[in-house]
Amino acid sequence: MDSRARAHPRAAKRGRTPRGTPGRRTRKDWSCLLLVASFVGAFGSSFLYGYNLSVVNAPTPYIKAFYNESWERRHGHPIDPDTLTLLWSVTVSIFAIGGLVGTLMVKLIGKVLGRKYTLLVNNGFAISAALLMACSLQAGAFEMLIVGRFIMGVDGGISLSVLPMYLNEISPKEIRGALGQVTAIFICIGVFTGQLLGLPELLGKESTWPYLFGVIAVPALVQLVSLPFLPESPRFLLFEKHDQAGAEKAFQTFLGKADVSREVEEVLAESRVQRNIQLVSVLELLRSPFVRWQVITVIVTMACYQLCGLNAIWFYTNSIFGKAGISPEMIPYITLSTGGIETLAAIFSGLVIERLGRRPLLIGGFGLMALFFGIITITLTFQDHAPWIPYLSIVCILAIIASFCSGPGGIPFILTGEFFQQSQRPAAFIIAGTVNWLSNFAVGLLFPFIQKSLDTYCFLVFATICLTGAVYFYFVLPETKNRTFAEISQAFAKRNKAIPPEENTNSAASDAKVTRKPEPDPASTLDNYTKNGIV
Repeated sequence: MDSRARAHPRAAKRGRTPRGTPGRRTRKDWSCLLLVASFVGAFGSSFLYGYNLSVVNAPTPYIKAFYNESWERRHGHPIDPDTLTLLWSVTVSIFAIGGLVGTLMVKLIGKVLGRKYTLLVNNGFAISAALLMACSLQAGAFEMLIVGRFIMGVDGGISLSVLPMYLNEISPKEIRGALGQVTAIFICIGVFTGQLLGLPELLGKESTWPYLFGVIAVPALVQLVSLPFLPESPRFLLFEKHDQAGAEKAFQTFLGKADVSREVEEVLAESRVQRNIQLVSVLELLRSPFVRWQVITVIVTMACYQLCGLNAIWFYTNSIFGKAGISPEMIPYITLSTGGIETLAAIFSGLVIERLGRRPLLIGGFGLMALFFGIITITLTFQDHAPWIPYLSIVCILAIIASFCSGPGGIPFILTGEFFQQSQRPAAFIIAGTVNWLSNFAVGLLFPFIQKSLDTYCFLVFATICLTGAVYFYFVLPETKNRTFAEISQAFAKRNKAIPPEENTNSAASDAKVTRKPEPDPASTLDNYTKNGIV
């Protein structure tokens, strides 16, 4: 037994480590390679997702003019306004369709290539999409822009599933939430970068708008040349490739230490439970009674993530700023404040998530969004009654954005990785991604009709969704902070009213191993590590 465990037997028995030991979140948990892996992975993945959400806003009039010119050159007459609206709607919404296709591809590609090499191959989609969209104006083919947006959606669907899995599996449980929040931080940085580069002084001009889409190739190339030097996920190596030596070496590289016995034992304990389990299909996961509430919670979380009304805020931003007396020329610069607030709130969430936990941030974020949606409904209804009311609407906009990014903006991706065991995780991300992208598409399709029929009262719909989500998480969601994947699964077992057979048959042996010194077993993998002096 490790000397630290002997020195603190009660803490070891409870599964916790005392103050000052590596089990707590310390600077030793943050190795240089972990930071590099998270930043490189997020820059070439979630950054591009955020960038593509905002990059189409600034050049909208120039792109529509390009569509009209191309149509007139081919057919000899200007494009019909309804056809132009349809083409533009397809250009914007096809990104979500591509995301759904990419999500459905994850399990097949990930099983063959693993986490790291799936992210590497995914850069091919981003680079090809960037070339298509950047060259569309010169080629005079607006179809290239539409196809490029679809391919970019495929890239986003793959990256938003594989990147959280990769970060979840390479990080110690003490900093798993903080490292996973890097995904949300880079989404916000991507949105802000898209707004910034879309300014008229930079690339938001008629002659330079194609370069806005060409910029997409830069993060993809950075990831393409950097990621090969980083190890594969140690959990993937051990569970799916059965490469124990490679998994141990990957842990040592990521954690920056030679003694990885605690991390190896944690993975081996999960491995013993799931020794004879193959990768679970989506249908099997949906039918399984042992993860029923995990699946329901992921579906609710992802649906609330997209249906909470943040897209409605972007729709009203310009009109609210105009009502406050801001000139149209200044509105793009003021809009940058929203991207800045997003980024700061996401960074704040990353700093406090391991201290406060996932549950309070998620419940508090949705609860505050519901509150400010109610206030902004009132301010927009009575905005002509006093000159200061539009400024209160601006404060509500920034508060809603900050509330979203401080919790709901990134935690859904973390929870999807934490709720499920290794064999279930790819299928779980397919379910989460499908709900995410279908909800994204539904918002883009239905929001104009909701806004037209309800006007400013449409925010009450989103307030109801946020409040419903907050209540659901209050009663159902357990705290996952600083817990192993097996412990999180046990937390749901009572609500599911079913314990997986593998966990049930091994629970007594697992409890005994926690409280007393294990008996030597020559056939066990753990004993091989003991003989080598690792544990």
